[in-house]
Amino acid sequence: MKLIMDLKSKPSMMLHCCCAPCMTHPIKKLEEDFHVTVFFFNPNIHPIEEYGQRRDETKHLAEKWGFPIIIGEYNKDDWFEMVKGCETEPEGGQRCEMCYHMRLEQTAQTAKEKGIDFFTTTLSISPHKKAAIINRIGKEIENVWDIKYYEVDFKKKDGFKISCQLSEEEGLYRQNYCGCIFSRSKI
Repeated sequence: MKLIMDLKSKPSMMLHCCCAPCMTHPIKKLEEDFHVTVFFFNPNIHPIEEYGQRRDETKHLAEKWGFPIIIGEYNKDDWFEMVKGCETEPEGGQRCEMCYHMRLEQTAQTAKEKGIDFFTTTLSISPHKKAAIINRIGKEIENVWDIKYYEVDFKKKDGFKISCQLSEEEGLYRQNYCGCIFSRSKI
């Protein structure tokens, strides 16, 4: 009987995930207060082999740790169309904001369709991404989809360091670029 009560006592959360290493610390933090569903939606990741590796690694870790996972559509053509004209933008510029928006909006829409209470993203775990920008976009989308966005900066309190440790313990593949072909050319 206690298990049933515990299941109902926590709200549900859809966690947008960019990759397994970035998921490690955020999902551990969120599971303290939420029933978490992982959402892997990343049409920005290129080439397709890289996308497949990150998808499979995320799926494997979610299943190993006992979290449900939803794999979103890999609509790379829509992504390329969206960022057309921003190919030479610096990392963290307009192209990235458009990419965050696309992925967070799809997360919110999917969460709403599934009856999930909140949505958020692992993106703020990266020391290369500004949580203030990600959270601003999340709050804007919250108003459009009428679903609560959970504002967080997962890199705080050594979050990134903890994610690196957990990734190493799990033997996870850790990529050396954000995901899009334009960020890959910067390495």
